[in-house]
Amino acid sequence: MIVITKHNIADERINEIVAYIENTGVQAHVSKGTDRTVIGIIGNAEPTLAEHLRQMKGVDNVIKISKSYKLASRDFHPDDTIIDIKGVKIGGSNLVVMGGPCAVETPEQIDEIARLVKAAGGQVLRGGAFKPRTGPYSFQGVGVEGLVMMAEAGKKHGLLTITEVMTPEYVDVCAEYADILQVGTRNMQNFDLLRKLGTIKTPVLLKRGFSSTYDEFLNAAEYILAGGNPNVMLCERGIRTFETYTRNTLDLSAIPVLQSLSHLPVISDPSHGTGRRELVEPMTKASVAAGANGLIIEMHTDPDNSMTGDGVQSLFPDQFAALLKDLALLAPIVGKTFDTEKAPAEAFKEWKIV
Repeated sequence: MIVITKHNIADERINEIVAYIENTGVQAHVSKGTDRTVIGIIGNAEPTLAEHLRQMKGVDNVIKISKSYKLASRDFHPDDTIIDIKGVKIGGSNLVVMGGPCAVETPEQIDEIARLVKAAGGQVLRGGAFKPRTGPYSFQGVGVEGLVMMAEAGKKHGLLTITEVMTPEYVDVCAEYADILQVGTRNMQNFDLLRKLGTIKTPVLLKRGFSSTYDEFLNAAEYILAGGNPNVMLCERGIRTFETYTRNTLDLSAIPVLQSLSHLPVISDPSHGTGRRELVEPMTKASVAAGANGLIIEMHTDPDNSMTGDGVQSLFPDQFAALLKDLALLAPIVGKTFDTEKAPAEAFKEWKIV
């Protein structure tokens, strides 16, 4: 259930209500909005608690939430969550672009890609150091060495970094080097991993499982939130359908649906969502039009020779730069702010951008 307080209630009184709630053996989570404060109650509350709270001074209403996810629900947190990472704000009207290769391969490769992501106007460098692959003989990433490479490239070019974490044992080391930790589609319901991510404050980008419902997706986010980490982003990356022309089916409707159900930022992944280079541009723009708070896009300087074999969905640098140029024009039309620092066109001469 949630407790909605009256307007202009003093912080001291809120603390008294929270203390009363927690003395009954449940948890209380306070969310201060622009026009009201909401106290979410997590746990098995006594049947009489709701009525007692309704009669307390400063309480406007008590509402029972039927959803299995509480902290991720917009009922609990009416205002959009905005995650501030070293000055880069993700959520609300802000539009953020994360770009880079599927996997970190060499120091030279990730450094050059970081330069190009920054020059195009991206704010976050993506790259996997540990890669979950369908086949055991496929390239699995370069490990911790890759984390070091990407951290150095991100710092050099003024970019945040995001990388995938696959097991609870690697959460701390990944958080040491990366600004955002990504949970891949195969690990969306790796509950041990989600619980571990709840114990840190490093922001988490949680990808939707390729066969998961919205309810299952938001309950996975709830594991992280319930553990104490409020910095969660939801990522629509395509779901498995009967269609075989594309790698997955990018569920554009998930963007507004998730934003109506939850206060968490919603990111779109048109690269994995389609698996086809020629579809990344239109689906990126469609995602922004649908209200996405950000994009995570694969870009590689030599996609034909990518070590992961995902080159068919990776943009060339000139395509990435041209796409971000279009997003700068599209964003204000749909009420988004795309705050970037783009390099002059000369930075892309070798990639045909003039």
